[in-house]
Amino acid sequence: MAIVIPRVAHASGMQRRAAAIYVAFFLIVGATSYSLIATATAPTVEFDNPEYQLGQDDSFTLGGTEYTVADISAGYEGGGHGSAPELVREGTLSWTNESARYTVTWEQNDTVSYRGIDWRVLTDTDSEPSEVVLEEELNRTAILQEDPNADNELVTRQGEDYVAVTEDNTTRLVPVDDYFPAAEVISYAEGEQLKTDGNQTTIASVSGDAAVLEWTAPRKNTMTLADRQNVTIQDQTYLAMFPDNSTVVMTQDFESFRTQQSEIERFETQKNGLWGISVVSGLTVILLAAMAYLPSRY
Repeated sequence: MAIVIPRVAHASGMQRRAAAIYVAFFLIVGATSYSLIATATAPTVEFDNPEYQLGQDDSFTLGGTEYTVADISAGYEGGGHGSAPELVREGTLSWTNESARYTVTWEQNDTVSYRGIDWRVLTDTDSEPSEVVLEEELNRTAILQEDPNADNELVTRQGEDYVAVTEDNTTRLVPVDDYFPAAEVISYAEGEQLKTDGNQTTIASVSGDAAVLEWTAPRKNTMTLADRQNVTIQDQTYLAMFPDNSTVVMTQDFESFRTQQSEIERFETQKNGLWGISVVSGLTVILLAAMAYLPSRY
């Protein structure tokens, strides 16, 4: 027994010294990896001379049209279930088309408002019509209510409608065609112009069941600018990017963007690799330290 005890102590000491060497090695490796992560500067996408660098309400002119950055917004989306929320930036670009084309269709028997009056649309359904007819829709209820001598409702006798008019204590039935004024009728030929809501409107086409009217007037348009997404303006394609929460950059330097994106992806890959080395080194240190104090078999 006197021989065994020194041998156990000697083996145990050698085991711990060897473990201490490996622990120190992995501590150095882990610390070096972490220091590289802590001191590394992540690359960002930057453009020296972008075509446009704009803030909210800033404008630029392209092809004679003025475009305005109407809005820039930033907010976090997603997150939860262990994932971090993502910062999303976007903007709104607005412009006005001074000569936009508008159309409206007047269909057969539709009621349309024109010159402050309601009209019934009529077209010739038996041939190739060349004009549209508008027949005034009389407000019979209002006319009856305005006449103190007439009943407010029509009277029907043998399938015919009459107006009951009382004068000098005597009531007589007046046929509706004799009582109500004749409806105004107007017509417009294909290609003819008229005023609708202040617009110079043209009867563009007339068919058996409808008439199409067209006119030009200003129209405000908008489009969304998404971060790091392409946007096409007047056949020109730009990359939109938001370097901060109040600025949008538009550039056609796609090659530079792809190069910088590759650098960012390579940086992220290397950083993840260094994190892996740091984590593995830490776990190894813990494992070696624990194993150093296991009892020796000898």
